[in-house]
Amino acid sequence: MRKLLNVACTFSLSRFPTPRKISQYVSPLHLHFCYSCQKRIIPLALSCTKHIPAITDCLTPVVVLNASAYHSSACQSFDKMSQRFLGYSLASDIGHVHELIRLVREKPSIVNATVVHAMVIKLGAMSHLSAVTSLLMIYSREKSFSSSLVLFREVLHKDVVLWNAIMTACIENNLFDAAVNLFYEMFAVGNAFDSTSIVILLSALCNMKDLRQVMVVHALCVKAAMVSDSILGNALIGVYAKCIDLNSSENVFREMGFKDTVSWNSIISGCFYNNHPKKSLVYFKQMVSTVKQVDSVSLSSAIAASAFLENLTCGLGIHGLGVKLCYTETHHISVSNSLISFYFQYGNVDAAKCVFEEMEFKDVVTWNSMINGLALNGEIFESFCLLHKMQFIGSVKPDTTTLVSIISLTAKFMLLREGKAFHGYILRRGMEYNIPLMNSLVNMYLNGGNVKKAENILINMPNKDLITWNTMISGYSQNGRKTEAQALFKKLLAQQNQHFRMALEAFNLMRQTSLVSHDSITLVNVISACGCLELAHEGKLIHGLALKTSTGKDVRVQNVLITMYARFSDSVSASLVFKLGHDRNLCTWNCMISALAQNSNATEAIKLFRTLEFEPDEISLATILSICTQLGVIRQGKQIHGHAIRFGFVKNSIISSALVDMYSSCGRLDIALLVFQKSPVKSVEAWNSMISAYGLHSNGQKAIEVFNGLIKCGISPTKATFVNLLTACSHSGLVDQGCWYYDHMLPSFGVQPITDHHVCIVDMLGRSGKLHEAYDFVKDMPTQPESGVWGSLLSACNYHGNLKLGKKVATILFSLKPENVGYYVSLANIYVATGSWKEAMALRDVIDNKKLVKTAGYSFIDVGLG
Repeated sequence: MRKLLNVACTFSLSRFPTPRKISQYVSPLHLHFCYSCQKRIIPLALSCTKHIPAITDCLTPVVVLNASAYHSSACQSFDKMSQRFLGYSLASDIGHVHELIRLVREKPSIVNATVVHAMVIKLGAMSHLSAVTSLLMIYSREKSFSSSLVLFREVLHKDVVLWNAIMTACIENNLFDAAVNLFYEMFAVGNAFDSTSIVILLSALCNMKDLRQVMVVHALCVKAAMVSDSILGNALIGVYAKCIDLNSSENVFREMGFKDTVSWNSIISGCFYNNHPKKSLVYFKQMVSTVKQVDSVSLSSAIAASAFLENLTCGLGIHGLGVKLCYTETHHISVSNSLISFYFQYGNVDAAKCVFEEMEFKDVVTWNSMINGLALNGEIFESFCLLHKMQFIGSVKPDTTTLVSIISLTAKFMLLREGKAFHGYILRRGMEYNIPLMNSLVNMYLNGGNVKKAENILINMPNKDLITWNTMISGYSQNGRKTEAQALFKKLLAQQNQHFRMALEAFNLMRQTSLVSHDSITLVNVISACGCLELAHEGKLIHGLALKTSTGKDVRVQNVLITMYARFSDSVSASLVFKLGHDRNLCTWNCMISALAQNSNATEAIKLFRTLEFEPDEISLATILSICTQLGVIRQGKQIHGHAIRFGFVKNSIISSALVDMYSSCGRLDIALLVFQKSPVKSVEAWNSMISAYGLHSNGQKAIEVFNGLIKCGISPTKATFVNLLTACSHSGLVDQGCWYYDHMLPSFGVQPITDHHVCIVDMLGRSGKLHEAYDFVKDMPTQPESGVWGSLLSACNYHGNLKLGKKVATILFSLKPENVGYYVSLANIYVATGSWKEAMALRDVIDNKKLVKTAGYSFIDVGLG
């Protein structure tokens, strides 16, 4: 009907329906004309006075106001319109306008704001800046920034309050660049700014993380002698902290003449934001001892810092202070929420429950903290019960954060059935268009291996953000079903199947078809995919894209670039990324040390470790210990062991496993056993290392005893466990035992055999001279044997001088890996061992013609006491 009436308005007045007919159609339907049609209908309305009220009911206030200039009936209609929207008669002076603005704040809407705007124009009150400023802010808060800006531009003589209002409107609508530009425009036209202007400007720069401009504004404040303003000083402390310049933040704090509670809170939270929780507590103690103006914000920040430092004593003291100052009671929920998170972090579930039960009022953050805390402390089903209880409380309902948290927990604990139940709950509540919730569901199904379901959610999502694409790309890059990667190349499937090419496909699709851009997390996942697929050309292109879009300055991107180039065996490029990197962190150093170690630059890796600019962590020590294992340098390994003891790393299962590997590789099985026995926490990796140690020393029986000990402790063996066990049996000639464990991997221990296990069996049979049994084993494999399996059999043929079988196996390998010079050399050695010199020379000619080069070996001498 509305469409027909709008079309009718385009006809000439002679063909136009009568006002009576228009009123008959319009009034019962409560229709509204488009703006252009409203302007056409006004002359018709004015031609028939008695129908003006019916028709003007369908018009907007501004159009009716224009008509009121020609006809008193239209003016009365405008008066009625203001009464209908605001319950107030047409304003007769500016005082009435201010009263109407107060009413609009109570009942905010675009329509109400438009009515008042029309009244301001009617009264010629655009020069009354207080009314205009209030109206501008109403438009902004109703998400009509364009109306705010138009109103601002209509004012000829602007004061600083109006400038501040429009800058605030920009920030409310996330237009931070516009706010900064407006400030400089105000400065350029000669309007004087005040401290409020600077605070608003700093808020915009804080969101932009533009430290350079913050410094410029700070200098402007010093020049204008405004730094004594405490509100401005507090803003500077917070902005510098958010821009990761804690030194400047502390300097502003120290130079402040008067420090109020907000000042102390700003520096305490700023230190914590910059990963200096110790400083946070130092400032908190100073605050308590000097000003004694602690509030709930101070207590919450101090509790968070105590939790981060795992300082139970300090946390308990702050809890006591909060009780003493009555900040754990009704109106300070944030303190109680912080205490709940603090106690959960220490595993003190009872204390957290006690704080929760003593709270008279609980907000959604309280429930979220309890649900997450219970689940992270192993009380997953109790957290589900709490969520169920939350739904029936009435005052608080699960929000997006609650549901995202609980779905993440189902993904973490592989509770796919419970996750599906929450999926149904989301659909029943009509939240299927909530992007964070859909992202968490995609991640949950991917973790549970339900690729098809994740794909369906992705396809049905009407809108996707960066996290959606990052989740999919990351999933493609993590799980490694390489045999299926080609078949799924053109589809958006589950990310957690390590379809690396699919990750690149998703990235390209995101850039070409979506209205979202990539960020540093996206690039991290894509670069990782390039590295895993050894796509050097694509990886370099992505590196160029990172530099072009400035995401190359992100330390996470730099770290993954180093790892990528290491996988390309391009240690030179990896070193360049490392040397030219911005803000290198410990992870950067670890990546570079590992990159050098992977590319036969162990000596350089050790030198780099010695120049480490950070206190090494367990990853650093484990990496350098693996280098010592490769080189067999026990002296360097002992030094790292001593460092681990001094800094308490020996309790770490990763370090203890690396030490066992290092000592066993260096021939000190006795020390390796001692490290293993004294390890307070024996993870499956530690057991694996000990099984590997006995296997390395050809003591398969002891390796089997360690494996049995692992089973008795209730630890589930992994694929790596069986690789080490089968290798130990192979090196010790325990063929029957090795075959028994291989046959019982899946039915008894739930571990699916993979290529590495097949290689172990072939090696085991080959070492014992059962070459034809090994060949039959390979031929009978349920899947297509990979080159590693055939290579193991060729090595066995070489060892036993079996030319006939060796030629057959070599022919298969030459078709699978025609560029692998090692297979040609192995067959040539068999020819030599059997006296077939002519065939050996012919094969050497093939190697030369194909320009195949054998990788040169290298040796390392440790000069010093062992």
